[in-house]
Amino acid sequence: MTDFFQGSALLQSPYHNKGSAFSPEEREAFKLYGLLPPNVQTLEEQVKRAYQQYSSRTDALGKNTFMTSMKEQNEVLYYKLIQDHLKEMFGIIYTPTEGDAVQNFSRIFRKPEGCFLNIFDQHRVYDNLAQWGSADDVDYIVVTDGEEILGIGDQGVGGILISVAKLVITTLCAGIHPARTLPVVLDCGTDVSYYFMSMIARPSLISWQNHQLLNDELYLGLRRPRVRGKDYDQFVDTFVQSARKLYPRAYIHLYDTGRDWMCHANSADAKHSEDFGLSNARRILDEYSQQVPCFNDDVQGTGCITLAAILAALHVSGLKLTDMRMIVFGSGSAGTGIADQVRDAIATESGKPEEEAAKQIWCVDKIGLLLQSQDEALTPGQHPFAREDCEWEGKDHKDLLAIVKEVRPHVLIGTSTKPRAFTEAVVKEMAKHVDRPIILPLSNPTRLHEADPKDIFEWTEGKALIATGSPFPPVKYKAREYEVSECNNSCAFPGVGLGMVLCRSRLLTKSLLVAAVKALAAQAPALKDPNKGLVPDVTNVREISVQIAKAVIKKAVEGGLATQKGIPENDEDLDEWVREQMWEAKYRPLVRVEREGATSMAKGEAGSRGTKREAREKL
Repeated sequence: MTDFFQGSALLQSPYHNKGSAFSPEEREAFKLYGLLPPNVQTLEEQVKRAYQQYSSRTDALGKNTFMTSMKEQNEVLYYKLIQDHLKEMFGIIYTPTEGDAVQNFSRIFRKPEGCFLNIFDQHRVYDNLAQWGSADDVDYIVVTDGEEILGIGDQGVGGILISVAKLVITTLCAGIHPARTLPVVLDCGTDVSYYFMSMIARPSLISWQNHQLLNDELYLGLRRPRVRGKDYDQFVDTFVQSARKLYPRAYIHLYDTGRDWMCHANSADAKHSEDFGLSNARRILDEYSQQVPCFNDDVQGTGCITLAAILAALHVSGLKLTDMRMIVFGSGSAGTGIADQVRDAIATESGKPEEEAAKQIWCVDKIGLLLQSQDEALTPGQHPFAREDCEWEGKDHKDLLAIVKEVRPHVLIGTSTKPRAFTEAVVKEMAKHVDRPIILPLSNPTRLHEADPKDIFEWTEGKALIATGSPFPPVKYKAREYEVSECNNSCAFPGVGLGMVLCRSRLLTKSLLVAAVKALAAQAPALKDPNKGLVPDVTNVREISVQIAKAVIKKAVEGGLATQKGIPENDEDLDEWVREQMWEAKYRPLVRVEREGATSMAKGEAGSRGTKREAREKL
């Protein structure tokens, strides 16, 4: 150990701090006697105490801030506590409570975590990122610009908390080493005028909160309207190129980089808004997916988990993917991301060109069914799914019920945030033409769901196969009970990230994502019991992540994308290889080393936890 980390300094390092669990030998070696109570406790005893403290908090946000405080003090204890109570705590440390924390970021702020990049300091981006370690110290980066967070809108600099939360999920669900991750926020301001307009277009959004954000003296971010256009694009590019140069082996996870609903609003401002880059999520993904290994949660993550649910439902219903017809109601980045994944899977399965596979999908948005004649009103992500106008000449292409009558879909997806859009008439019309209608109302939060699973089950006389975007209790019809799965991205993106990190794939291609989805779908409880869920429960996600990671690695090796040496070819050996590299929440012995052999974190040279993955931590 270097002299830098001993005594109080060691206790203040959240990754190395063990609190009351430091052994007598460690207390002696690192000058901890007198700084800790004398009784040495186990991690299990610490978890028991911490859970009692957690349970004493009376509201969800209070529990969330308690957990944040624990993470700042003792990371191993933090992760062990959550792992032991995952089902109970998942909604506290992630959605929906993390959304409340993001909204209140400037008021509950205590200690900075992550990298804050300022659009007006682009010349500092490289140096800011360089503080987080050497080229081999960072495996996984999550970055957001804070414009569209968890359905609650533009939260500016508060978006850093969703980057932090996503990385917590990757550690919990896939064993990504917490000391080798980097949360980033691109602070571009926060757009007041956008929220006044959103009050008209989407009354469910609480627009006045963002107006107050810019006028709040406690707000910690740039207090000015959001910067767009060329300056924004240059900022994103500066970040990507700097991150790639500094951390050439890191995988970049893009989250909520802008909105696109205004791009296809039927208003005079729509084209102007598109020029200012409101369809950033798709545009940025398209720009960089062929340059660096990157993943967009909103576009690809939602698509992966939804496709997995569809594949499981098709298995239960006895229908082939290549014969399926699907309507996507709500064609923003999430909706078109789902359409992309389904199209790619159809193309892979059938050998059809993507253009042909897309003909099995009908996308509907505010302007109705997407048609080729709407060219200027469509986003780049919508264009591949626009139908030929001649198909709908003389037919109603604006009303969902009329579209359902014409298409007779097997699958109906809801990503519209339009409450109760899947009416009894729509659902019953769908059920007339297919034996097992597959209906997935995915909009979040619960109040924005297109239909209640209980109603869907009743209207279809218990025949529907259902998954939702938020948790719902089981539903009953007569004597039969049906489990409603939640299409939670957390069952998908951690495993994909684990596979990418371990094999060091040069890119994340469509074929890798299809392989990941198939591995996820193979774990669906419904495959063994049709009354069970279409996707696995989050409590089993660590095992699911192993299977997804293996599928990604195999496909990357097959496609010549993997750059990591020594990847086992045998499935059993690969399984062991993946598992042994997954971080676990347990205390490691701490040993003293000379400064020359210490890691960047032990020397105090890294802005975050720059330790290497080792059985015994070098300090």
